[in-house]
Amino acid sequence: MSPPCSSFSSEETRAQTLTLIPGLPNDLSGLILALVPYSHHTRLKPTCKSWRIFFSPKTLISLRQKHLPQSRLSHLLCIFPQDPSIASPYLFDPRNLAWCALPPMPCNPYVYGLCNFTSISIGPDLYVLGGSLFDTRSFPIDRPSPSSSAFRFNFVTSSWDRLSPMLSPRGSFACVAIPDSDRILVAGGGSRHTMFGAAGSRMSSAEMYDIGRDEWVALDGLPRFRAGCVGFLMGNGKEREFWVMGGYGESRTVSGVFPVDDYYRDAVMMELNSGGKWREIGDMWEEGERRRLGKIVVVEDEDWEVPGIFMLDESDIFRYDMASNRWWKETSVPRKPSDDASVGFVALDGELHVMTLLTTVDLTETRRSRQHKKAASLFIQIYHPGKKAWRSLISKPPLHPNLNFKTAVMCTIRL
Repeated sequence: MSPPCSSFSSEETRAQTLTLIPGLPNDLSGLILALVPYSHHTRLKPTCKSWRIFFSPKTLISLRQKHLPQSRLSHLLCIFPQDPSIASPYLFDPRNLAWCALPPMPCNPYVYGLCNFTSISIGPDLYVLGGSLFDTRSFPIDRPSPSSSAFRFNFVTSSWDRLSPMLSPRGSFACVAIPDSDRILVAGGGSRHTMFGAAGSRMSSAEMYDIGRDEWVALDGLPRFRAGCVGFLMGNGKEREFWVMGGYGESRTVSGVFPVDDYYRDAVMMELNSGGKWREIGDMWEEGERRRLGKIVVVEDEDWEVPGIFMLDESDIFRYDMASNRWWKETSVPRKPSDDASVGFVALDGELHVMTLLTTVDLTETRRSRQHKKAASLFIQIYHPGKKAWRSLISKPPLHPNLNFKTAVMCTIRL
């Protein structure tokens, strides 16, 4: 193992002569400090000059990615409360209940209100792809347009990069990263905005992004228009399959007035080593059994032959069984959220996280202002599929206004 100090950049070579921990050699001190969770780095940087240099992203993240196993990296949740060009994204560390703000995405003066985009991580990089937005250069300006933009935030350099745009602008689409290949797959989507319900377009096109070449390549399109869908991988090596599940197609009207979406009850699958041909999977539930698909997350576990696919429907969690092509009830959330509450559902570090906001009265502020001010706390109920056990935790997010999980975008990253 090479000494950690060898990973310093040329502009930081002067730090090699500074002592990290008195009484210990710098190579050992560096390994010790590298084990500190990522969420604590900002608070430790002001300790001394040598720590300020050592805890810089360019030094420490490269060291952690190189020397620490995946299990020792910090499993973090990246939350985009709203348009990332006007509001900072946040990293949340559930294990240490710590929050960290990220720089806003580069702003385009002609577009605003970005939503329904997709965020995904690969290594120390965070990608923001597509979405729906309003463009002042289009007509009419009060209708949403799909976006083809692609951005990447590099945690080593702490900067955003603008990437080559997608071939087709899209929002609310399926997206997945192929491990160990530096490729991203996207499929389906449309232009629906959170303010317009069932309005907007749908599409069936699919494409692949090559990170090394910064290039998008068209793939065979989905059998049908499909937006609001979720994507995930099955298998490994040459046997990988790209699954696209759920979503909605054409909209219909109730009483000829109110537009509603027709949600799919099936899934489609592409075998990545078979020339990119799609194969349709049958309906996952009987007609009338369920109106639509809930939020879906995928849990990767080394002990499982296939990843666990879970769906949150109201207060119940279902698990998909590939053999029967059916959803079976796994468990129920111990504390059922209210009917009008926004609920977040993500898979992080092999566990399912069900997130809601709890509103309480801040008595201190009440005494000062003599007005009842409400402060929201993030209540997380965590389910371990292997242990079949629940636990919970509460954190105070530094967000204003409060987090709305109906519109927020979330993804996970390891740093």
